[in-house]
Amino acid sequence: MTLALLLGPWCFSATERFGVGVDGKPISDLGGPGIRVVVLIFAASDCPISNRYVPEVARLHREFTSQGVHFWWVFPNPQDTTSIVARHDRAFAISESVVLDTQQTLVRKAHATITPESAVFVIRDGSMREVYHGRIDDRYLAFGRERPAPQHHELEVAIAAALAGKPVTPSAGPPVGCVIVPRQS
Repeated sequence: MTLALLLGPWCFSATERFGVGVDGKPISDLGGPGIRVVVLIFAASDCPISNRYVPEVARLHREFTSQGVHFWWVFPNPQDTTSIVARHDRAFAISESVVLDTQQTLVRKAHATITPESAVFVIRDGSMREVYHGRIDDRYLAFGRERPAPQHHELEVAIAAALAGKPVTPSAGPPVGCVIVPRQS
């Protein structure tokens, strides 16, 4: 029986093969030395809501990276090729790590369906356990309906709770954005 099966549906090995970087090289480690929490941000190069969250994710990255948090932009849609994502990252000045989830492995592990959607995993004893899955904040009420500013920063609160070893509050509402295109077998 594999480690992933022993850990259950919300846990997986921190060193599986997850996809490829924009350089085309396989990515098999989402954490690394000193990393206690991994944050996945599911995105699509052509999703306007996903793109509008780039500054917020950059802010969270600046706030939490020194505390052992590693952020990943995850591009799961088949049309997001390495060249398209590399161009997108340059256009939006994305400095966080990027993985093309070509087999939608991370989509399945995090139960993601929308871009942008986030997942927070705590690394412990070589495995990752999901502690949060949901929206980044409550800025978007529905597609085409948004607040001038979010009232609740759910991802930020989840990361802080995970770092403190406290229970993480579930997302208070569904993420709003673009549907992740299912991978064709």
